[in-house]
Formats: sequence, structure tokens, C-alpha cells
Amino acid sequence: MVYPPRIMAKAKSIYSCTECGATSPKWQGQCPGCGEWNTLVESVAEKASGHRFESLAPVARLRNLSEIEARETERIPTGIAEFDRALGGGLVPGGVVLIGGDPGIGKSTLLLQALSVLSSACKVLYVSGEESGEQVALRARRLGLDTRALQLMAEINLERILATLQGEAPQVAVIDSIQTLWSDQLSSAPGSVAQVRECAAQLTRLAKQSGITIVLVGHVTKDGALAGPRVLEHIVDTVLYFEGDTHSSFRLVRAVKNRFGAVNELGVFAMTDKGLKGVNNPSALFLSQHGQDVAGSCVMVTQEGTRPLLVEIQALVDAAHGNPRRLTVGLDAQRLAMLLAVLHRHAGIVCFDQDVFVNAVGGVRIGEPAADLAVLLSIMSSLKNKPLPSKLIVFGEVGLAGEVRPAPRGQERLKEAAKLGFTRALIPEANRPKQAIAGMEVIAVRRVEEAVARIREIE
Repeated sequence: MVYPPRIMAKAKSIYSCTECGATSPKWQGQCPGCGEWNTLVESVAEKASGHRFESLAPVARLRNLSEIEARETERIPTGIAEFDRALGGGLVPGGVVLIGGDPGIGKSTLLLQALSVLSSACKVLYVSGEESGEQVALRARRLGLDTRALQLMAEINLERILATLQGEAPQVAVIDSIQTLWSDQLSSAPGSVAQVRECAAQLTRLAKQSGITIVLVGHVTKDGALAGPRVLEHIVDTVLYFEGDTHSSFRLVRAVKNRFGAVNELGVFAMTDKGLKGVNNPSALFLSQHGQDVAGSCVMVTQEGTRPLLVEIQALVDAAHGNPRRLTVGLDAQRLAMLLAVLHRHAGIVCFDQDVFVNAVGGVRIGEPAADLAVLLSIMSSLKNKPLPSKLIVFGEVGLAGEVRPAPRGQERLKEAAKLGFTRALIPEANRPKQAIAGMEVIAVRRVEEAVARIREIE
């Protein structure tokens, strides 16, 4: 007698509220528990256990932390130095990396280049969910990559991808992208919160069990944040962001989370007809080449991870016609309003009837407060229409009381500036170097009004 094939029952899904945790058998616009709107998300229902109070799972063996031998994991270099810098030295076996950025900024290009180099030393797999195999092959041919040992899989079904990863056992696998995957266990569409969370969790579990390094490509929202549930960034080990203007040829890869290395490490690339190429001297990218000294320009030294970078801060102050505007590019707009109040209160420089525009050259985003002093001096220079002294670099945090606070790693910042030919440095008193730096005149200040006075003395 021939029996019909056995069909696996589909897992039942429920909808849970992200605010109060209440569940519902079907989706509703409003949570029945707390009354919040659009908070129900789909998830796989767990099977009820017949034993309500007693657990059948074996008790885990406990160990003292001092008994565990900590060993340094040998990393897998990608062959792209700037990419390895952002990763903290290379890929970690069993690690999961999430990389996001604007459409067309170069995420797929960079990963295809890295896999091309890695394929000569280890087994790799590229899973494409957004493009067909022919499209990926055309890009690889256009970039001139050696793809003879690079395996490709065009698939979006999670169960098939997991089966392939278990069967082929590559050392490194790229999933492009996590928002295109869907699982048979859920009825929601690809890209939904439930699908992204479930697919990422299953891939991460496989990576930890098998030692496969998995790189996930993630979409971003119009605000630049990674699309999908916030838990996606908590699941993975490393989160990288592509920064920069898509209309510019320069790209920045920044690590915002890294369980195996330092955060805020920065990799700098230039987009060419042969793909992304690492930039050896990134400070030159963020400095404008003026024929003469111009008002409103001030050069600062920012610290991105372990790398000091010289960035030009430009300010334009003009008479306001109506309500004064405050606009920043690459800097915190709310911090600018605070700095203008400090400049008025402690240095007597008034900007309440002026439009103030501040820009960090090169598309770089500066998040550290060490840019405060450079922003203030560039605003003062533009308002007075007087250029700052040539070959001057500035850094330091400014407090509400007008004090100039120290910045971390001041010695490294000064050495980087001296290397690029700068001869003067206006810095916080606490950052004054113990030993003189050859060719560098250091001007150390404690307060904002003192910094303004010293600039006027040099002029």
C-alpha cells in the first residue's frame, strides 16, 4: 500500500504587542491589552509544554569565570585594509556582521570585492536576494574580479539557505539582503518586522553552532537608521554603517558596534571604475584646498576610533531676513544653538540676528564634543570676516560655563597635525603635551574668552 507523503504542519503564529506583551491570534490595529496602535507584530507561537511547573531540561553545568581559558580568536583578513580596520582586524569565525547604508552607496560592491579576495584562500558563498545571478556576474566582470572560486546562490527562502549553508559549510557567507528573506514559518511578507527578526535569529544561531562567518546587508530608512526591528542590531556581533554622499566619490565605513574590537573605527574608501579602493591618507580628503586664507574656515583634529583625522569646519554667518536659521551638516544642530549662547555669554559675540550655517567638509559626521572650539572660532571668523591664522589646528570641548575641556588622545591629535605641516595648535590646557612637538607651537587655553583673545593676538 502506498502512503501519501507526509506534510509537515505549519507552525502557528501569534501577534504580540511590543509595548505591553499582550497576545492576539490575529492582527489588529489596536492592542487589546494597552490600547496602543500598530504595536502588534507576528511571531511563531511556542508549543505548550505538558509539564507546567517542572522542567524536563537538564540542569546546566556551571563554571567559575576564572576557570575559563580566554583565547584570542584568529581573524580572517578580507584583503581590503580599510575594511579590516573597520572590522577591528578582520572577520571572526562564527561572527555575524550587519552592514547598512543608503541605496547605491557601495555595500554589495565592497562585499563582492572582499569575497573575491577571500575565495582564493577559503570557501565562500554569496547569497543574492535582490539581484539575479546574471546581474551579479555582470558587476563582477565590470569590476575585473577573479570569481572562479566564488560560489553564488540566488535565493530568498530562509529554509533553503540554511540547508545550503549546513551542506556546503563555507567559511564566509554574505546574505544580500536580510530584508528580502522570508521563512515558511511566518505568513507575513518579506521585510516585515517578524520576518527580519526570525531570519536574523536563525542565521545567527547557525553561525554560532557551525563557525560560519555571516555578513548581512541591511536596508536603511530615510533617516539613515537600519530598517527593521531594533533587536536586529542587538542580535549581531558587529554593526557597520556606510556614510558619505552618493554623489561624491568618497565613502566612509564606520563601526558603531563591535563585540570583537573597538567601536567608531573608520574605513575610508574612494569609489573608482574598479570598485572601492582604500585611502591611505584620509585627512587630505576633509581639507579644502584654498588658494588663500578664507574667513569662516577652521581645521580641527577629530578622533575616529584609533585614527586621528584632520577635518575642516566651515561656517557662514550672514544677516537674517526674518527668523534666524541654524543649520549644520555633519554636526549636531542642537549643540550649535548651545555653543552660540556660550559665545554670546562668555565672549560677547552676538549672533541672535544672524543666520548661522556650519559644515564639516567631505561628508564626514563628527559626533564627539571636541569639535566645539573649532565651531566657535569658525563662526567668529565668518562674523568678523577675518581669516584665522594659517596652519592652525584647533580641538577642545566647550562647557556651558565657558570652560574649555580636554579631548581624549590629545598627543596623537597633535602628532597627526604636525605630520601634515600644521605649525600652530589651539588646545585645552589639560591637553598641553609634556614634551615639545617639533615644529608645533602649542597655545593652551582654559576658557572661551581666552581662546578668542589669543586668536586676536596672533592676528
